[in-house]
Amino acid sequence: MKSFRDLQIWQRGLDLSILIYGHTVNFPKDEQFGLTSQLRRASTSVPLNIAEGWGRGSNKSFANFLRIARGSLFEVETILEICFRLGYINNETIEILRNEIEQIGKMINSFIKKLDNNNQVIDLVESGNSLKTNN
Repeated sequence: MKSFRDLQIWQRGLDLSILIYGHTVNFPKDEQFGLTSQLRRASTSVPLNIAEGWGRGSNKSFANFLRIARGSLFEVETILEICFRLGYINNETIEILRNEIEQIGKMINSFIKKLDNNNQVIDLVESGNSLKTNN
């Protein structure tokens, strides 16, 4: 694997950010510096932390940044719940976004376990939804 761009978790996190941006365009203008901004920042934090963690060059550091990305996912989910309750997004939209958040969260958890269970620096290769280590 040559780059963080090859990671499915980074690609899915980036796609989630784009979805979030698309759904927030129609939020009330008085939320521009409130929920809209907070939701966009939290969603972009997911792929940003995955990329930064990859660049740190160690499993321990990468796993830490993945945990931060996972925390940002929870933040996104919470803000989406607030937006849903305020009527800014409908039931269909929140279900689609919840499902994507859940899938990304599972992928991040799996990646963290792989990193935590290997004490040596490894080359991580994704195969479908699973990860394999090359030793």
